[in-house]
Amino acid sequence: MTLRRSRRSPSTAAVAARVGAAIGALVVAHAAPSVLAIPRVRARLSARVTGVGDGGRIALTFDDGPNPVSTPRFLEALDESGVKATFFMLGCMAARAPALSRAIVEAGHEVALHGWSHRILMLRGPAATYADLARARSLIADLTGQEPRFFRPPHGLFSTPALVAAARLELTPVLWTCWGRDWKPQATPESILAKLRPGLNGGATILLHDADGDQAPCAWRSTLRALPWVLEECARRGLRVGPLRDHVTPTQPAPATP
Repeated sequence: MTLRRSRRSPSTAAVAARVGAAIGALVVAHAAPSVLAIPRVRARLSARVTGVGDGGRIALTFDDGPNPVSTPRFLEALDESGVKATFFMLGCMAARAPALSRAIVEAGHEVALHGWSHRILMLRGPAATYADLARARSLIADLTGQEPRFFRPPHGLFSTPALVAAARLELTPVLWTCWGRDWKPQATPESILAKLRPGLNGGATILLHDADGDQAPCAWRSTLRALPWVLEECARRGLRVGPLRDHVTPTQPAPATP
């Protein structure tokens, strides 16, 4: 009689543990780039992604527009100051304001990509993420005649699919080195300048907003009032303020690895 060795099937708990570990690894790989939203991590891991550039310059950037109510006010203020900036535009906003989108470029400013809508990209898969960025990039280029070269994700949260999509679309990911937290309901011109002042150094990238967020309607008014103070402070420090194109050299990003 031939004896056969019995093979014990893995328990249900063991299988569940393996599946859970595999899912966990996929989640980590998907969301790993989001750690760049943490200032200290961002500064240590990648100066280029942070937006560190020419030490004699400081880059001025705006998110979430164009908004027909607020963005023209910023264009007027920048024109009076003789300063150019980079506007990270949402595709859905540009689609609603095509003439204003063109006016931004006609005024000598740079347009960049902020996505189609202000949705966290970590909640989207690779195909949806690429479609979102490609759609927005194409629309902004068609409306303005200028190809966006830089990409900043909503909420500053990258995902691996977002970085891979950016590489395919030849977009350079850029976040910021200092921000005014001007989207908060309690923000004032004084608080915005106070938040920015420690970071107003050569090579910095400023993040402000030229449009309202859902949390604080009309918050842009405080930002608009703070803008001359910010520009005056930069001038006092001998810093030239301008768009990212004069500050950071665009490079095609390599796909992120977890």
